Amino acid sequence: MNAFSLISELLSKQGFVKDRDLEEALASAKFDSRRNYLIRFGSSAEQLLPLYNWLQERPDYEFSVAVLNGMVDSLAKDRQFDSAWRLILDQVQKYPNRKPDSETFAIMIRRYSGVGLPWEAIRTFEYACSLDLFHDFDSQNKFLELLLSSLCKEGNAGIALQYFDKQKANDPSFEPSIRLYNILLKGCFRLKEFSTAENLLERMKKENIRPSMLTYEILVNGFCRMRSPERAMELFDEMKEEGFERTAMVYNPIIDALCKACRFKEALGMLERFSILEKGPTVSTYNSLVMSFCESGDLVEACKILKMMIYNECFPTSRTYGYFFRYFSKEGMVDLSLNLYTKMMRSGYEPDRQTYHLIVKMLCKAGELDPAERIIKEMRSKRFDLNMATRKMLFQLLWRSCKYYEAVSEFENMLKRGFVPQHQTYVQMIQQLKKHKMTKTVRKLDRLMRSFQPDTTLESSSYERTTSILLRAEAISDAIKDRKKLSSSYQGISSK
Repeated sequence: MNAFSLISELLSKQGFVKDRDLEEALASAKFDSRRNYLIRFGSSAEQLLPLYNWLQERPDYEFSVAVLNGMVDSLAKDRQFDSAWRLILDQVQKYPNRKPDSETFAIMIRRYSGVGLPWEAIRTFEYACSLDLFHDFDSQNKFLELLLSSLCKEGNAGIALQYFDKQKANDPSFEPSIRLYNILLKGCFRLKEFSTAENLLERMKKENIRPSMLTYEILVNGFCRMRSPERAMELFDEMKEEGFERTAMVYNPIIDALCKACRFKEALGMLERFSILEKGPTVSTYNSLVMSFCESGDLVEACKILKMMIYNECFPTSRTYGYFFRYFSKEGMVDLSLNLYTKMMRSGYEPDRQTYHLIVKMLCKAGELDPAERIIKEMRSKRFDLNMATRKMLFQLLWRSCKYYEAVSEFENMLKRGFVPQHQTYVQMIQQLKKHKMTKTVRKLDRLMRSFQPDTTLESSSYERTTSILLRAEAISDAIKDRKKLSSSYQGISSK
């Protein structure tokens, strides 16, 4: 047996700590503790822990912080935080020369934050700071950045800001970096805390902390996502005053926000300002405008933007054309859709899978079988396949067009992909095929359904239940009508 297989088998057994068989297996495997072989065994962290402890006791063991961190990460990933801490504290107290590093505690902080335990992450940070791990302010500040970033990413920006304020209050010499403020701003916008982000920005200005280029990008993006392009444009103008170059990172979100607010005149004005720069509009810039014009039904303006893209050598992508196809599909413009598709193919553009589905669905809905089959053939040549919704529409079109052989073939493909037909659908298909004296096709379909074996009993019982409910509802309705008639008759007699 392979040595690693032998060790893995031993790891699966419970209750061993120092077993002779384990020692022999480790010796024969020439286990190199400097490399993270522990992960190779594929066992759980709980099973690997006895092996790690056994290695710790060996006099020839060469400590590897990478192996320690791997063990801590495995335990924390399985939410075995107590075991992870015992391992860390053993290293700190029992083995002074085998201390964990900052990455060990960074793992714990990230894992605590990830499972919704922010205060435990903070206590881990404080314990790490009490050790002699950080020899300068910059390294400790970076560790604080990691803590706040982990908290903000998991939706705990409020706790992160609270702890940030505590750090400032407890240590008058603490000088937060612009990176810390950027992390907190991003966390506020992630939670859509509009007012908190504004207050944080005001605090930065009062403390004479100059925003960086990244700060403005975070602010502009955040306000645009919160549908506040006015505030974003104020910051956009402020960037110029501060001497920052305004790039696509701030132009694109503003143009997109203006388009979503249907403020197209302002969006086009911003596009014009962007166009005069050395690094002008990107594909994303134009796509925002094309999408918004198509969604608002202004095909003329959308086409103008498309021509502008090509003129400025910012060539459209399949996504750009996809917005047109969505509009054509919504309005049922089959001819325009086919014309655009032809032009795309001639120009060397290939539609994506979603665009193909839109076109095929539109053609099936319009009853255009021939062009639908042609496009499906081209689609499959590009290694795209139909989804189940499109397959159903194609099957229905083939059946309506009396192309029964092709319809049954498509029906077979649907069955293979897990489609569960209604029993009534199968019965209607058989009746129609028998009517056209297609005996062989009937047999083929019968074999398919027998191999599939649908649960007709369930369907018939469901049908019986539905029928029973409908009959009861009809009876109640009749009773209410009879009661109204009796009431009106009674009123007529009493009035006499």
